[in-house]
Amino acid sequence: MRAVVAFGGLLMVIATASGVQVSNYDELAAAKLSTHITLRDLHVPDGVTLDLTNLNEGTTVEFAGRTTFGYKEWAGPLVRVSGKHVRIVGLPGNLLDGEGVRWWDGKGGNGGKTKPRFMEVNIDDSIVTGLNIKNPPAWCFVANYCKNVHISNVNIDIKDGAKQGGHSTDGFGVGYSSNVTILNCQVYNQDDCFVTGAGSDIVVDNLSCTGGHGISIGSLGGGAVVERVLVKNSKVIKNMVGIRIKSTRGVVGAIRDITFDNVELQGITRYGIIVEGNYLNSGSAGDSTPFPIENITINNVRGTVVRKATNIYVNIHPTSGKNWRWNSQVTGGQKELKCVGVPAGLNIPCGRKG
Repeated sequence: MRAVVAFGGLLMVIATASGVQVSNYDELAAAKLSTHITLRDLHVPDGVTLDLTNLNEGTTVEFAGRTTFGYKEWAGPLVRVSGKHVRIVGLPGNLLDGEGVRWWDGKGGNGGKTKPRFMEVNIDDSIVTGLNIKNPPAWCFVANYCKNVHISNVNIDIKDGAKQGGHSTDGFGVGYSSNVTILNCQVYNQDDCFVTGAGSDIVVDNLSCTGGHGISIGSLGGGAVVERVLVKNSKVIKNMVGIRIKSTRGVVGAIRDITFDNVELQGITRYGIIVEGNYLNSGSAGDSTPFPIENITINNVRGTVVRKATNIYVNIHPTSGKNWRWNSQVTGGQKELKCVGVPAGLNIPCGRKG
């Protein structure tokens, strides 16, 4: 027997049959025949993915108690989910504990130990809600090739990484996905809080970011397009960057129809707002090359950066930026930089003290 339930604008088909509880990983394969699975205090062996792929349509998976993972240097992911009309639910008190300190060496994905990605989802018409994730080794939550997905009330806690060598601990990543909403979530990490390099119709609402590299929107190149992204009602606290729009020198793609609305910045250490066309992970890569960055709205983005930082910085090819609307008040930075590529007629205090 099945029921149809509305949640966050999605119509979910949910099985109402009795569920199966799993506390031993060897029981998981058989449990996936069910449409209601509860993972309780589960330990996943080293070098093994918690395989929640190919779930039956309408399946609910609940995380209860503490989920842990064995140690091995490998690419991961530690958790993988795929299916349609599925619900991934964290019950009260749940914890997915990556115990990332076992891998952390301050290098992240740039060397040292091989660190597994934590969680990847490839789901359609589905919901993820209520998960508490702590100390993933690297790259926490990635939603790739998803359609019509609602992610809410997910808490990513990597505070320990700040003093124990966490790096490349990105919070939420969305790639090649459409109609994805991230609502009422928190991230404390050491890399991007939210990042998308390809996708469309993405909404980020009431996201709290602490300690990392900010909220980042930008093309992966290779023809990738990022369009119709809205980030609103969010806070970025003590991050390296507040909000960033980026492309890489010499690549092909597009960034268009991007809106930041009602975003508060606190104590940003490098750039409050940055739009750059020569991005590299290791820094800038010389002069920017043409790349469409169009229909950009910055509205009520406000707050403070530290004294040694820059409030607003733009460095793109002079032909890239078109149809920008800008309303911001970012203050505190005393580092002046020469801005390049600000669209004609747009009056913003780019690269200035304030």
